[in-house]
Amino acid sequence: MIILGIDPGYGTLGFGVVEKKGSSCRAIAYGAITTPKLVRFPARLKFIGDEIAKLIDRFKPDAIAVEELFFQNNPKTAIMVAEARGVVLFVAESTGIALYEYTPLQIKQAITGYGRAVKIQIQEMVKRMLNLDKIPKPDDAADALAVALTHAQTNVTIGNFGIK
Repeated sequence: MIILGIDPGYGTLGFGVVEKKGSSCRAIAYGAITTPKLVRFPARLKFIGDEIAKLIDRFKPDAIAVEELFFQNNPKTAIMVAEARGVVLFVAESTGIALYEYTPLQIKQAITGYGRAVKIQIQEMVKRMLNLDKIPKPDDAADALAVALTHAQTNVTIGNFGIK
């Protein structure tokens, strides 16, 4: 099973592609989609949508896992991230590929076993779980791999019974 994990953002959006075979997982690809700061926001959203569509076309995932938003102190930033996340959800849902959403708490629990884990603990576990030489960079990519791994670990019906 191929899982595309996404850590939403509008300036930098992390992605991670993981293959699950049996009980083991390996990273196929990871990175970030970055949008130019000086470009109009609607154009940045279109760019995000186009890039997500390219990732889906390239890796042909069986499932797409997206991190849910957490409350931010800056309402303007939270709204802009929510709008970018909306584009991701729209593109993903339009493909007909199974789409899943996970809260930061669910991700922390799945990856570290502790819901209040800090970022470096999650990154270190992602590195170990995927047998990587170093922690994935940028942080957004490591976060996206954690989202994909969360799906691989918590969604046991996918792949076992052919359910999407």
